[in-house]
Amino acid sequence: MTGLLKRLAAARRHGSPIGVTSVCSAHPLVIRAAARTAARFSDMLVIEATCNQVNQFGGYTGMLPSDFVRLVQHISAEEKLPMERIIFGGDHLGPNPWRGEHAGAAMAKAEEMVTAYVSAGFRKIHLDASMGCAGEPAALDDARTAERAARLALAAERAARAAGDEAPVYIIGTEVPTPGGANHAISDIEPTSVAAATHTIDVHRDLFLKQGLADAFSRVIALVVQPGVEFGNENVVLYDSARARGLTRLLEQEPGLVYEAHSTDYQGRTYLRQLVEDGFPILKVGPELTFVLREALYALDLIATDLLPDYGARPLYQAMERLMLAKPGNWQGHYHGSEAEQRIQRHYSFSDRIRYYWNQPEAEAAVASLTAALHGKTVPLTLFRQHLPAFEAFAGKPLEPTSLLIASIQRSLDEYRFACTGEALNTESNPTAGGRR
Repeated sequence: MTGLLKRLAAARRHGSPIGVTSVCSAHPLVIRAAARTAARFSDMLVIEATCNQVNQFGGYTGMLPSDFVRLVQHISAEEKLPMERIIFGGDHLGPNPWRGEHAGAAMAKAEEMVTAYVSAGFRKIHLDASMGCAGEPAALDDARTAERAARLALAAERAARAAGDEAPVYIIGTEVPTPGGANHAISDIEPTSVAAATHTIDVHRDLFLKQGLADAFSRVIALVVQPGVEFGNENVVLYDSARARGLTRLLEQEPGLVYEAHSTDYQGRTYLRQLVEDGFPILKVGPELTFVLREALYALDLIATDLLPDYGARPLYQAMERLMLAKPGNWQGHYHGSEAEQRIQRHYSFSDRIRYYWNQPEAEAAVASLTAALHGKTVPLTLFRQHLPAFEAFAGKPLEPTSLLIASIQRSLDEYRFACTGEALNTESNPTAGGRR
């Protein structure tokens, strides 16, 4: 199952770099779009859940690791994607959800979480114990991080043996700032220094060997570093290959490793391809996929407002505004400025914290009302030109809104597929495809 991941370093060494798109989302339409794309090209689907999103207590989605696996398998079966072409990944698995507790309790829960993930079938495991718990610094040093990562690896190894299944592959390290994008405007991101990356690798290797985990460390395939890419609420820092040259050269000394790049959202195909060629072939994407889904939903909301006299004035937008104001916990503290500025960020920020609300009953009802209102309606080309010009192929015939929403996500996934394979898409067979940069 994990063979593709194990080949990444060798492919780059042999001058034929390939990459993988790691989809980090629990939204059913994102999962469906990713499964449909993988089935279309007979690709592997790498799909990940995060520690806060899915854990043994349900996370913010309410799903256990086994629930997430069943959801992905169910959707993939409907999309005719064989189960053996799915790699499940666990992202930032460590004490982060419980960092307000003392380390002993938080790490015990982290070990339980890793065990639950591996027992459910997750085989790409990002070990991230870098965050401090109660009474500790916010970020731990490499020695303590590696010691805790080894504890988590031991739990994962035991769970895999108990399941009688393939041993996991591991990702070590973390990136700064925290996952999900910065919460302010950013103008520059400094790539991880070669010295810091080297130290992280060396310390983890030493700790794993001392703990009798040499075999587990042989399955460490990638290190998370900061390549110099990030997105904030209002802007994106694009990849600069020259600034990451030292990190690229370091891989010559570590022939079994590559880098995993987080926060690659909104980079576009040119920069994504450069990342793959420079040794960052695992491309994590999440907020961009729900961002483009929200773009399409809001555009359809505007189309329905213009087209249907009884639909109302942007009821989906209004419903989401009421919901986010009533339950501000997922955006408050991340969005700043005047009330007007915060309203814009609630709906349109690149960090896309609106994604936390789509599974709320009020949001699901508003989306269902929108798709029902437009289902089977023939939308004039002029309205698509006004609100969704990239999807003119859907104009002039009975509309299936869900198909359009999935296509909007696939358009971003196509950019990632180009980056991972170097293959341009046939735009005649896929009218919504096409590079953005």
